[in-house]
Amino acid sequence: MTSHDATSWRNWAGNVSARPARVRMPGSAAEVAAEVTKAAADGLPIRMTGTGHSFTPAASTDGVLLSPAGLTAIRSVDTEAGLVTAEAGCPLYRLNEALYSRGLSLTNMGDIQVQTVAGATQTGTHGTGRASGSMAAQVAGLEMVLADGSIVTCSADDPQSGLFDAARVGLGALGVLTAVTFLAEPLFLLTAREEPMRWSELISRLPELISENEHFEFFWFPHSEGCLTKRNNRSPGPAEPLPRWRYWLDDEFLSNSLFGATCRLGYLAPRAIATVNSLASRALSARTYTDAAYKVFTSPRRVRFKEQEYAIPREHLADVLGEVRALFDRKDWLISFPIEVRVTPADELWLSTASGRDSAYIAFHVYHPSPHEEYFRDTEAIMTAVGGRPHWGKMHTRDAEYLSGVYPRFADFLELRDKLDPDRRFGNAYLQQVLGS
Repeated sequence: MTSHDATSWRNWAGNVSARPARVRMPGSAAEVAAEVTKAAADGLPIRMTGTGHSFTPAASTDGVLLSPAGLTAIRSVDTEAGLVTAEAGCPLYRLNEALYSRGLSLTNMGDIQVQTVAGATQTGTHGTGRASGSMAAQVAGLEMVLADGSIVTCSADDPQSGLFDAARVGLGALGVLTAVTFLAEPLFLLTAREEPMRWSELISRLPELISENEHFEFFWFPHSEGCLTKRNNRSPGPAEPLPRWRYWLDDEFLSNSLFGATCRLGYLAPRAIATVNSLASRALSARTYTDAAYKVFTSPRRVRFKEQEYAIPREHLADVLGEVRALFDRKDWLISFPIEVRVTPADELWLSTASGRDSAYIAFHVYHPSPHEEYFRDTEAIMTAVGGRPHWGKMHTRDAEYLSGVYPRFADFLELRDKLDPDRRFGNAYLQQVLGS
């Protein structure tokens, strides 16, 4: 057990910081349980952080902050059953490497793999998929420490208590996750087809693009007609990955080094943003490659930003995008980051943003030192007008009163929380905002 006192913590984007009373790095579920018991004796709240990729203060606390760095092992891999159990602090890239070496793969992923397995599932991290859902939807079992210090497991085999469907996207409000079991599948390849498309064509073909591709997403460059579409579909092979020079040029230099430089330029000279976005959208070139699924799903993201993302009923997507486009026409905003659009199917997880409905996701970003308040406020108003649900790990202003009206199992989650953590040992200011007292 490693410990630090009176230290500070900051998230990846730099917009959230905390100064916990103490920081601990437990190396087992038993050590987590001991820390939960000690925190209760000291009258302190306790939270576990991940890698800090949430833009909300979901992991923030002024009590005891648990570091996941001592809980990173792959505990077991059952290749025949497709079950892999990883400790809560295991980063996704390590999980992917372990699966790949054993001929297995996750069904779907978000677009980065630096998060911990617990952080990714607890905040509802998702990718895009016509019929394949979020990271949490692929969870087959959980090990967690409850507020009374007990270590429990839950899975789909014991649905009576509701704990499994509640805790898969649990915000850390029901307990501290110590291990996550995923249901993987045999290793498969994806063929990625990426190409630019003009806004008018994309909007007219949106239903077709979503229905005809296993994984579809696009980026719209504000102040321009340019969009970048991404279509990922399973392939029998053989693998034809990007040449090393092309990967470096596109994913490292253009998408990170050059994009970072243009963001800094836009921050210093905002009037250049519209011209830069227009040039960038016209400079995009098509590419096609085939590789292991996780190498297609994920890409490096080194330019720091702040983000707001909402899940809306999928049937409203085209209309909502039109409203966002019209909002840009009315405002004098200068936004350098593209807007990202993805989809997922409905699931049964109580606090999943796709709970009970096929969903579309619209994500708004700004360069990390840039002002975001008006941009996020006005786009948020469009999202909430259609019952949008904010991503739990991304910036928003919604509270428990609003959220109780857009989640059908919200009251059930609160009832279970009252039962498991009546003293709010796992509480913090963010949970008070989104779940109530």
